Amino acid sequence: MTSSRQDKVSRLIQKDLSDILQKESLTLFKRALVSVTTVRISSDLSLAKVYVSIFSTNKDVDTFALINKNKKSIRYKLGQRVKNQLRIVPELSFYLDDSLDYIENIEGLLNS
Repeated sequence: MTSSRQDKVSRLIQKDLSDILQKESLTLFKRALVSVTTVRISSDLSLAKVYVSIFSTNKDVDTFALINKNKKSIRYKLGQRVKNQLRIVPELSFYLDDSLDYIENIEGLLNS
């Protein structure tokens, strides 16, 4: 069960990370479209699990590796944006959200 504070912080982080990843996609991710689908934050607000969907040709693993490689700079840019709302910027751990692939697979199985 999440508290209202956790919900507010996760929405704030999701919105700001979406903006950061969208603006950095040209330079860092070689024009892959990266979308933040969900952010789950720990009860002490120190760790944020960020689930991302990557829409590119077929270089999802490469783009995800670039996201993890640039995790510190992404966290720094997030800290610059939320410095007035949060006392401590949570550690970010990124996870690949493959729910869209799963939905497509199920739809393909149902249609055949």
